[in-house]
Amino acid sequence: MKYLIAFALLSIVAALALAGRALLQDGRDGKAKSNRMVHALALRVGLSIALFLFILLSYKMGWIHPTGIPMAR
Repeated sequence: MKYLIAFALLSIVAALALAGRALLQDGRDGKAKSNRMVHALALRVGLSIALFLFILLSYKMGWIHPTGIPMAR
């Protein structure tokens, strides 16, 4: 489970990096601008929502459990 969540987070960061690369490269040297940045950011948002829903589903199914933070007395 930990590896799946870590992979999803890395995928989200990779999509953000692709959007940044598209931002820096689009429209250079007289080329027309493309929608690569929009698609990369839409992918990032979709992955983030999917990860959030997967974590909620995992909690409801009992696959993951909260550990809690011990409170100092």
